[in-house]
Amino acid sequence: MRSIIFALFLCFSTAAAFAQGAPKKPLELAPDAPERHVVVRGDTLWGISSKFLKDPFRWPELWNMNKDEVKNPHLIYPGQVLVLDLSGGNPRLRLGNVIKLGPEVRVEVPPKEIPAIPSKAIEPFLSQPLVIETGEFDNVPRIVGTQEDRVFTGTGDAIFATPNADPAFKQWQVFRPGKPLVDPDNNEVLGIEAVYLGNAQTNGPLADVLPMVLTSVKQEIGRGDYLVPASRAMLLSYVPHAPTEEIKGRVIGLYNGVGEGGATSIVSISRGKRDGLEVGHVLALYRTGATVTNRFEDDKLLTHTLPDERYGLVFIFRVFDKVSYALVTTTNRSVFEGDRVQKP
Repeated sequence: MRSIIFALFLCFSTAAAFAQGAPKKPLELAPDAPERHVVVRGDTLWGISSKFLKDPFRWPELWNMNKDEVKNPHLIYPGQVLVLDLSGGNPRLRLGNVIKLGPEVRVEVPPKEIPAIPSKAIEPFLSQPLVIETGEFDNVPRIVGTQEDRVFTGTGDAIFATPNADPAFKQWQVFRPGKPLVDPDNNEVLGIEAVYLGNAQTNGPLADVLPMVLTSVKQEIGRGDYLVPASRAMLLSYVPHAPTEEIKGRVIGLYNGVGEGGATSIVSISRGKRDGLEVGHVLALYRTGATVTNRFEDDKLLTHTLPDERYGLVFIFRVFDKVSYALVTTTNRSVFEGDRVQKP
């Protein structure tokens, strides 16, 4: 049995749009959309969609999926041919014959879900603490002592945590509070960004403190830093899709404090679960139109506001109550804090 390289997963918003009969603008093909594509190892849903569509998240429409069909994963195998059909007026993809890619050992394995987008760019962020609610700091364990009372420690060094650290958890992550995440539209503090420092594991019984040992260090770790139980990274199992409701927000940060970002950058968004965002949502990036002033022959001062310009897309992969984190998937210019995001 051919091993599966990716699956098309549930696309809830698209199904809802079909069910409601929501009007949609015509599908727009990519300028160089091929007549067919042979699936190869390493392909992703986003990558193949980008070959055919200007808006890759509209993949289910290209397959002409109805509400019931989107509930069932469509599996695509190495060697499968995807054919672009334009005979009916609206572009559609259909499955062609399988092409033999060459001799290989066939091992029967169960279908394996993999992310709809390249996972390497976001894997470090799927389990790390990224946002801490302002009220949560009072109950978070902290480092109260270090090996030989060192100011800063490294991999293999001992640390000691406050007794509210639950010894039932063996693996921990160390962080310290970063900058407040503020909504530029209303100045609401949405949370505090957590700066990830490294990993630790318990190394003895709980007494007045819980002994731990540092297993990896990304930045210097010392007394006063915070600890949270490590969570297992979860692979994404959502087809990229647009929200069904109108959502508007801002880019409020670029990870690692860089001044500007581009494709594959990680950005924080000023909207979260309470606003209807979910993992898998795709939002469009917009740059606010500039205001220009001119004085022409009649010596009159004229002011004009240029239109806002859409310049890219982001994929939401981690959602908190008031803040979300997104991967910049496509962009034709630099991404800056303050840029707008909204339903594409």
